[in-house]
Amino acid sequence: MYSHGCAQYRCANTAEEAPTTVKAANRHSGRLDAAAPLVLDTRELGRRPGSMRAVNRAAITPHRIGLDLIAVPDGGGLSLELRMESVMEGVLITGTVSAEAVGECSRCLEPLREAVYVALTELYAYPNSATEATTDDDEVRHVVHDLVDLTDAITDAVGLELPLQPLCSPDCPGLCAECGARLAVVGSQHGHETMDPRWAALSVKFGPTAATADAASAVPTSTVPTSTVPIRSVPTSTERGATDVEEM
Repeated sequence: MYSHGCAQYRCANTAEEAPTTVKAANRHSGRLDAAAPLVLDTRELGRRPGSMRAVNRAAITPHRIGLDLIAVPDGGGLSLELRMESVMEGVLITGTVSAEAVGECSRCLEPLREAVYVALTELYAYPNSATEATTDDDEVRHVVHDLVDLTDAITDAVGLELPLQPLCSPDCPGLCAECGARLAVVGSQHGHETMDPRWAALSVKFGPTAATADAASAVPTSTVPTSTVPIRSVPTSTERGATDVEEM
């Protein structure tokens, strides 16, 4: 009876703890490649709070990082100047990441290059730590088998740093709305003659000169009707003075 009771207790206790166990197993089921360029090994750091280790390395992006018009290309170079610090709840990563982004101007569509500098401050929680137990999976990053993966942290930081509408220069005039020419090349005097759409058919059939001539001849000229009423002249001041002398 005692053994049976202990067995029932162990079964009940295991059933109650199953969700927590499964949740923790799911968090750490993935395997990280320690040789990957953006994966850091924390075993040399240890878990004593206050331990620090500098990380300075050049890395290659595993995929395109950025936005539609501008991004760090797949296989682009990254420069990491980081510091790993052991804290009570995990590993704190701080430092900067620099790279060169390539893209195109949002106004004139010319190719451009732009240097990108981002600051990182990321906490990677230890397995079974209080931070991990009380935080949702998408709100904290994790130490997995003594490894931390910087890929997602760098992707998010670079995406927030890049401009949504990159420009080749702050005063880029863009493209001509009529022909698509770069206004920075053709100049500010660039323009196009506009034609009344009613004469467009003539332009197609006889050429733009004929259409322009017909359009000009079709414009009515304003005429002022000649008055038949005789106009009485108004005497000047000299004439009025002479008339007054004669009357005297």
